[in-house]
Amino acid sequence: MHSTPPGKSGKPSRRIRLDDLATACGVSIATVSRALSGAPGVRPELVEKIQRKAQEFRYALPSTLSGQRLLILASPAAMEDYARSQFTLNVMQGIEEQAKLLRAAVMTQPITSTEQERQTLAEVANDPSVAGLLFLTLDDEDMLTAARASRKPVVLVNGDDPLMQLSSVAPSNRAAATMATDYLMRLGHRRILFLSRRGRRTIERRFEGWRDRMTLGGVALDAGLQIDVADWLPDCAAQAVKDRIQRHGVDFSAVLCASDSLAMGCMQGLASLGLSVPGDVSVLGMDGLAQGAFFTPPLTAIEMPMRHIGAAAVDLLRDLSFGAHMPARRIELACRLIERQSCGPVKASP
Repeated sequence: MHSTPPGKSGKPSRRIRLDDLATACGVSIATVSRALSGAPGVRPELVEKIQRKAQEFRYALPSTLSGQRLLILASPAAMEDYARSQFTLNVMQGIEEQAKLLRAAVMTQPITSTEQERQTLAEVANDPSVAGLLFLTLDDEDMLTAARASRKPVVLVNGDDPLMQLSSVAPSNRAAATMATDYLMRLGHRRILFLSRRGRRTIERRFEGWRDRMTLGGVALDAGLQIDVADWLPDCAAQAVKDRIQRHGVDFSAVLCASDSLAMGCMQGLASLGLSVPGDVSVLGMDGLAQGAFFTPPLTAIEMPMRHIGAAAVDLLRDLSFGAHMPARRIELACRLIERQSCGPVKASP
């Protein structure tokens, strides 16, 4: 007896059952059930064979991770952000809420070194209760190399793999910065500073989005419009803006900040010099944290879909756990502009 494959239209000629998969793979129904549910006791190569056949036959894979564990490995950058802002907190809440819906448990562990990471990966490699790993804000190349060798499915959260060997979920950082720059340009601004702490790939995408619009039409990029700070703290941003004005004057009309915390510092620095926002200089942040509404003035910002990032990462990990042979995927979620009072039309020349 042979199971019924998909018809010419690409759809099954009838509903595929477990016994069809069992017959096609030459195994018992119980083995197929264990392989598709992630239960222990099935050889990895046989699990992959059964999963491939299930996809070939368009068999509906289990939609939950009932009884499974998801391990979140938080990088030093993620832990730093968690202590300072709500971005990582909101992503974590999205992970936990979606895991609960899928009846999976979540465990979080900080990773401070590649050696610790490798040890953790080795410990969970043969643990059938661990469905996969979520790496939170991972940029370190050595740590990425170790993650690529994982025997468990891996999803990078708020990051990406430049080699596309690991799946990832992140906000559409480049498009978001493009949207922000376009918004300021529609208000008449042409001299727009970009204030950031360079280094992370996600932040580099924001820089690229700003640069794309600033150089539209072949305009040469003025390197003096980019300010890099040593830390994400508001005090660092305030000092950087004051130093920039002391050296070059107010030769700009708007500042695009790579985070809300830098935007807060920027506004503080401008205020200390007697410059008004948005009367003299418009300021736009990126994160869209709730506290931005209570800045003075309330902060116009690009809102990152933080909870949705966490939820999408869990869904992606679920898909990978039921199809380890699937190619890596990079998912970017759209961001939106929140208009408040920190941006206005460019100040008219006297």
